[in-house]
Amino acid sequence: MKVAYQDLQHKFEKILLQHNFSAVKAALCSKIFAQNSLDGVYSHGLNRFPVFIDLVKNGLVKPEAEPEILSENGALQVWDGYLAPGIYNASLAMKAATDLAKTNGIGCVSIKNTNHWMRGGTYGWQAADAGCIGICFTNTIANVPPWGGKEPRLGNNPLVIAVPKTGGHLVLDMAVSQYSYGKLQEHELNGQLLPYPGGYDEAGNLTTDAAAIRKTERALPIGLWKGSGLSLMLDVVLTALSGGKSTSAITSAGKEAGVSQTFIAIYQPDLHQNLIEQIIAFTKTSEPVEPNGQIFYPGEKTLITRNENLAKGIPVNEEIWKQVQQL
Repeated sequence: MKVAYQDLQHKFEKILLQHNFSAVKAALCSKIFAQNSLDGVYSHGLNRFPVFIDLVKNGLVKPEAEPEILSENGALQVWDGYLAPGIYNASLAMKAATDLAKTNGIGCVSIKNTNHWMRGGTYGWQAADAGCIGICFTNTIANVPPWGGKEPRLGNNPLVIAVPKTGGHLVLDMAVSQYSYGKLQEHELNGQLLPYPGGYDEAGNLTTDAAAIRKTERALPIGLWKGSGLSLMLDVVLTALSGGKSTSAITSAGKEAGVSQTFIAIYQPDLHQNLIEQIIAFTKTSEPVEPNGQIFYPGEKTLITRNENLAKGIPVNEEIWKQVQQL
């Protein structure tokens, strides 16, 4: 089943307006939810929308809240998000970071007491569209075990790096586990095994069964001990800069709300596009593993999916689409 982008956005917007979102917030949040599905990140578009509405109903996301600047130190600002919608806070924070960068060469906004930003890559694309290199990261509730441990003690803390490029930006959007929990949900909903082991089952064995990994919350860190260390350091930097909740504090609260995030923008008028193209061209000279395989730079497949979904409609999970229509 496929739904047009505009129909998806209008449905989201109508529902958000019914849940006390202002016209501005409803328009922004509905647009980003729809764009996430448009770009093929269904786990953080349509599939996550009913969960988001539940968080609103439970008071963990506050539609009326507005972020506030708490302090400024040169090109660094610290904000309190006051549990406003994470999409809204993140969009404003990255906009502020790019504005600071246009004046200072670099800008950084670190925010506490915010909420899930949905697809982190959204804010990488935002920075690149503004002509800036963008770097952003967030912490989460504990859902990844530290290397050598059994119980989840680390967040699946996403990291985004984006670089503007004529003809299509480079945007790396990665969780610190082999598969994000949204991607695990996609495979479970579609009844598909993972291409590579993504975590552990109840017997402690590596598995490609997404449902088993979601049950144990023992996702496999990328790079094994390296991903474990990266997750820990991102959490430390976020907490040190913002003074907000760490993964430990978020987990103790029992619900993933009030997370900490950081948005960095770097502005350089000349990013040497010819040199970037040389890097990409050299990378693509590697012989593909598969006979008809292709090598893509980060963000390239997103553009392909975006154009296909605009032309043909966005694939939706029928059960979740029915849930959204009944909200």
